[in-house]
Amino acid sequence: MSNAQINNVTVNTQANVYFDGKCVSHSITLADGTKKSVGVILPATLTFNTGAPEIMECVAGSCEYKLAGTDEWITSSAGQQFNVPGNTSFEIRVTEPYHYICHFG
Repeated sequence: MSNAQINNVTVNTQANVYFDGKCVSHSITLADGTKKSVGVILPATLTFNTGAPEIMECVAGSCEYKLAGTDEWITSSAGQQFNVPGNTSFEIRVTEPYHYICHFG
């Protein structure tokens, strides 16, 4: 999937704002009903909880992430992605704006 543009979507125009504005995203629904979110995380270290499995795709910037139950911080940069299992959590460290697409499993 090219991450520069997503065509034929419905956008929820009210933003999802988390962590006092450190993470802002918009929910989108593709024509086939698939749900995703697109957003940006500003410099911070945050912990996210997941319900469904997620794929975090980096559009621009970079981050370091650590999945629950692990001790290793892994870097993810533009063009890369990482998988997060459902019903768990992950930490993310951002030192520059991290633009992402979250694909819900």
